[in-house]
Amino acid sequence: MNFPILSSVTFLPLIGALFIFLTQNDADEKNRGAIYVSLFTSFFNLFIALFLWYSFDNNTSDFQFVEEITWISGLIKYKFGIDGISILFIILTAFITPICIISCINSVKTRLKEFLIALLVLETFMIGVFCSLDLVVFYLFFEAGLIPMFLIIGIWGGPRKVYSAFKFFLFTLLGSVLMLVAIIAIYWTTGTTDVTQIYEIKIPEEHQYLLWLAFFSSFAVKLPMWPVHTWLPDAHVEAPTPGSVVLAAILLKMAGYGFLRFSVGMFPNASEYFTPLIFALSVIAVIYTSLVALMQDDMKKLIAYSSVAHMGFVTMGIFTFNTQGIEGSIYQMISHGLISAALFLSVGVLYDRTNSRLIKSYGGLVHIIPKYSLLFMIFALAALGLPGTSGFIGEFLVLVGTFKVNFLVAIVASIGVILAAAYILWLYKRVVFGKLDNIQLKKIKDINFSEGFNLITLSLMVLFFGFYPEPILETIKVSVDNLISNYNFDVGRKITLK
Repeated sequence: MNFPILSSVTFLPLIGALFIFLTQNDADEKNRGAIYVSLFTSFFNLFIALFLWYSFDNNTSDFQFVEEITWISGLIKYKFGIDGISILFIILTAFITPICIISCINSVKTRLKEFLIALLVLETFMIGVFCSLDLVVFYLFFEAGLIPMFLIIGIWGGPRKVYSAFKFFLFTLLGSVLMLVAIIAIYWTTGTTDVTQIYEIKIPEEHQYLLWLAFFSSFAVKLPMWPVHTWLPDAHVEAPTPGSVVLAAILLKMAGYGFLRFSVGMFPNASEYFTPLIFALSVIAVIYTSLVALMQDDMKKLIAYSSVAHMGFVTMGIFTFNTQGIEGSIYQMISHGLISAALFLSVGVLYDRTNSRLIKSYGGLVHIIPKYSLLFMIFALAALGLPGTSGFIGEFLVLVGTFKVNFLVAIVASIGVILAAAYILWLYKRVVFGKLDNIQLKKIKDINFSEGFNLITLSLMVLFFGFYPEPILETIKVSVDNLISNYNFDVGRKITLK
């Protein structure tokens, strides 16, 4: 295929943002033109992404749809390509973006046109991360995504939006400075920034350890891992609902993808050496942030801490270096993208009606808004990993993979599953069941068409992939097997915490 389909799926949202920028504001200030353009752009981009998946060959681990152009005096290449791992994140990004745009209709009250521009520009940067096969191009997309997200939090956020926006920006930017230094070091060591060539050359073991730590400094903050996770709850609490959705569903996954593509892919010896560190930080994240989530009185902050705990399972699975663990971590990221988006949208439904995220403000909602209560229940059960939902598949595979390499880590991490059930079910009980003490709640209405479209669509995806995981597992299988076999990981080894 000569058509540059990867460049199309990457830059189409940017073209849509340009069209919106050139449109005039409507007289009634509802910006219908901007909404229609953004919806058309995002849905058409989703169609391209699905066609990409349809055309993808699951039987090879080679990068497909490769586009390559020499750039910057021949030193750096604009090189795009995807494998079975990256294509799923492209589809997830293209799927979540129109859901965010639809949620803007209810959640964004001011400067909607500018918000939609920022959202579409952000989609371009996020998809670019998953397509890039050159380290410099990857870094540019990876860091450029900070700008629209910074604006989304800083302009459309809550009372502490400026503080949260700057905290988000500084944490993630400072974490990436060392990665830039490492990319320069890799160029001087190998003579290229082409990822596929670096895979073939194989960086000398003595250089891998410092380079691994440099990349880790960026990915650990972005994921985020304990103890550099503190920016995430603040960012989620202050961000508008669509901002929280895209932050939890996509931006966090960029770091998980980075661990797979670069940390494990380019530095296998260092990855194996630092595995005990990753296991220790992952277990702490799962247990500690689950306990913190139990203590929250703000629904958004509770879901934010639960995201850190779920990302702990992701890093744990990646560094098991076996098929179940890595496939489970990828499945967990895709599943968490759907579930976390749904949970933040569910909180947004209530916030748009009552202007409160506090758990104590609610109770007895099942008697007033039963449709909402039913959908919220599906997402709550998926978040705690109930069998039959997508949340179960990822956690189960990760724990199976972890049991193979470290029994103790798997046992302790399993406690996190119990704690997840505790904080999610307690949240649901206090918000949906109980007495209707707040008389003002009697006035609120059940979900409208746009809210129902978003929540029902996500619930169908969560249930479908909970019962039938094969489309995802078949797509990633060959690429995961290649990742493991290329570097001769001893998949039967035991890992001990040092």
